Amino acid sequence: MSADSTFPLLIQILDLFGTMAFAVTGAFKAIEHKADIVGIIILATITGITGGVVRDIVFGRIPPLAVADPLYLVITTATAIAIFFLYRALKKHWNMFLKFDAIGLGVFTVIGASLAYNLAGLKFLVMAFAGVVTAIGGGILRDVFVNEVPIVFVRELYASASFLGVIMLFALLSAGVDLNIAAIPTIAAVTSLRLLAMRYNWNLPRPRI
Repeated sequence: MSADSTFPLLIQILDLFGTMAFAVTGAFKAIEHKADIVGIIILATITGITGGVVRDIVFGRIPPLAVADPLYLVITTATAIAIFFLYRALKKHWNMFLKFDAIGLGVFTVIGASLAYNLAGLKFLVMAFAGVVTAIGGGILRDVFVNEVPIVFVRELYASASFLGVIMLFALLSAGVDLNIAAIPTIAAVTSLRLLAMRYNWNLPRPRI
């Protein structure tokens, strides 16, 4: 892993883990749409790094970390190849795709908000923008690439779960909690909220048509 003074070591490790988690969802989606091994690797990589790339470009980090550090591409490629060979065994497990998506949502919410915090300080709107964009960017592009309505627009609590996670992280940091300590319960809260929303079909209000 290349050194990056913007991210504490724990956050860098979580960033790589989140990349892997979202890459799993991209590989699953590609296989379900009959993609070949190259297509699986491409969609896994797009899903794993897009949110972070968009965030970094907006914040003027050129080249984006996920592009400058080859470890991100290694992780997404290795993940795609592993899912290619293990898909038949893994698809038997209940909602594995959505579980990994929930984990990625939690991790990338904290990653994005943490970057904003380290660059701009304790500014809620900046943290919220960075956290939500990082969390949903890869998933949106993944679904668009396979010609589906992005999950963020149609399924249970998603972007709202990410936003609530940013609120929690902001509150913990405002209370003087160290970022490395605040990150873990925030990730757990966002992931748990997303999983509970799926289990109990919690949705935001929709217009009646």
